[in-house]
Amino acid sequence: MSDQTPAPVFQIQRVYLKEASLEQPNSPAILLEQEQPNVEIQLGVEAAPVADGIFEVGVTATVHTKIKDKTVFLAEVKQAGIFEIRNLPQEQIAQVMGIACPQIIYPYLRGNVADMIQRAGFPPVHLTEINFQAMYEQQQAQKEQQASGTPVQ
Repeated sequence: MSDQTPAPVFQIQRVYLKEASLEQPNSPAILLEQEQPNVEIQLGVEAAPVADGIFEVGVTATVHTKIKDKTVFLAEVKQAGIFEIRNLPQEQIAQVMGIACPQIIYPYLRGNVADMIQRAGFPPVHLTEINFQAMYEQQQAQKEQQASGTPVQ
C-alpha cells in the first residue's frame, strides 16, 4: 500500500530588503515649516514564482508626507522574501502567498521604514499592524466582482 501523498512544504528561504528610497525634494526650506505634516501610507503585496515550488513575495510601503501641497519626504520600501511552497492545492498556495508570507515579511518592513525615516532626520513613522487575511479576502472579492462585471465600489 503505497498511498502516500507528499507532505506539504512551507519554508522561508530568505527575507531581504529589495529596494528603499527616500526623497526630500523641498529641503531645506520645508524643514523650517511649523505646520503639522499630513502623512499618507499605501501598502501593496505582490508574489511571483521564481522556480518550481519557489516564490518571491514582496510587501511595499509608500509613505508620503506633505505640508499643504509640498512634499516633506517620500519614502518607498520593498521588503521581500523567498519561500518554498510545495504539495498544496493551488488555492491554498495563493492564500499562503497572500496571507502567511506577508505576515512574516511585514515586521522587517516596519523596522526598515521607521529606521530609514528616522535616519533622514524625521520622527520615525511606525506602520500599524495589518490584518493580511482581511486584505487578501478584500482583494479576492474585488477580483470576483471585476470578473462578473459588477462595478467595484
